[in-house]
Amino acid sequence: MQAITLTLAAIVSCAVLLLRPARAFSVFVITLLFYPVYLVVRLGTLDISLARIIVAVLLLRCLLNARLRAKFKWCRLDSWVTFGAITNFCIALAVWKMPMAKSFENSSGHLMDTYFAYLAARFCLTDYKAIVTSVKWIAVALVPLAMLGVVESYTGWGPYYQLVIYCPWQQQVSEPTLNIRSGFYRAIGPFSHPILFGAAFAMFLPMAYWLRHQGRNWRVGSYILIGILAIGTLSSMSSGPVMMLVFVSCFLLLEHCKNYVKPILIFSAISCLLVEVLSNRTFYHVLVSYANPIGGTGWHRAKLIDIAIERFGEWWLMGYGMQDSGWGAALGMTWTDITNHYLVAGVKYGMLGVIALCGVLAVSISMLIRLHNSTKYPLLRSWYWAMGSIIVAFIISFIGFCLFGQANTLFYCILGFVGSSANISLNSGRAQLKHISL
Repeated sequence: MQAITLTLAAIVSCAVLLLRPARAFSVFVITLLFYPVYLVVRLGTLDISLARIIVAVLLLRCLLNARLRAKFKWCRLDSWVTFGAITNFCIALAVWKMPMAKSFENSSGHLMDTYFAYLAARFCLTDYKAIVTSVKWIAVALVPLAMLGVVESYTGWGPYYQLVIYCPWQQQVSEPTLNIRSGFYRAIGPFSHPILFGAAFAMFLPMAYWLRHQGRNWRVGSYILIGILAIGTLSSMSSGPVMMLVFVSCFLLLEHCKNYVKPILIFSAISCLLVEVLSNRTFYHVLVSYANPIGGTGWHRAKLIDIAIERFGEWWLMGYGMQDSGWGAALGMTWTDITNHYLVAGVKYGMLGVIALCGVLAVSISMLIRLHNSTKYPLLRSWYWAMGSIIVAFIISFIGFCLFGQANTLFYCILGFVGSSANISLNSGRAQLKHISL
């Protein structure tokens, strides 16, 4: 498989060098969606995935292109993403209990998977046309992946199942464990877990829905696309992605009745306070017990928060690094499965990691609200609302699952879209707000 990975790396690298920046970035995202991150090229102790090779080539091209560098405009989100990347990198080198060389390898790989992907998006998506082109390419590419999810969910067969044996860190596994939930198999596709597979569709659904503004054909096509992406999310049979789908759908519907947003937020806050006061359980225990529509371990999510609060003094400063936190015994497990993205940041990097993640999400929302309120174009207001729906869904859903592998890289690509959204406001006049062909 290493020869196949290297061959694909050569082909895709040529494509990202020859295509226009927006299409080159779309090819990178499509690579993330379709090629498993566990199929790597091993060079000594290094595990180099196809996505890392592609993003390195793409980012190098951007940095060497004077025109793309001139179009790049630094924004507040860039500062927070950079702060998070530097903080996590430095904590890993200084605190993690492993040899310095190994710590540097792991941190550098994580940097490529996250910060490099974000910068690639920021450099490639420099105007309205670039963003529209990229969204169209990605939305169309998700269709066959959703169909694959349906096949896997119904039959229990998938073309990626036998490739797990080539994963260098799971050589004892011959194929993934097939779980059945509500009478269907949990589709996993090229991802490492069904939750990640389902989340990949939910995070891009608002973008596909926004394509209804791109002319008559896309107006009809966008509704077909969001239906297909919803089916792809459901094929994972995972409560986390399904709830994320519910959240983005609700926020997209609120676009047409924005006056209800503040009352809903106030009602939600008051409801949490009342549950906390009146119930014999904390509000998050009650919340996860109902936010579990198709089964799963909601109690596990709530218990994790309890343990994190109880053992706050152990991890708040520098976290546990790559070591197991030792919370598994309290969860009835031999190891600790942390299904909370905020807590993953905490146990790895301490409170600085949590602050960096929360800062990125908060600044993203703040920037999108400001852009939404400052523009007079309905098309742009709809785009900012769609992106805000994604970020709000992440903020809530991160309580119930964590992203890793290529799904985490896709999250940083989404952040890149958010950062580049400011370019639309800066550079867009009426002449640019037109329908862009694929």
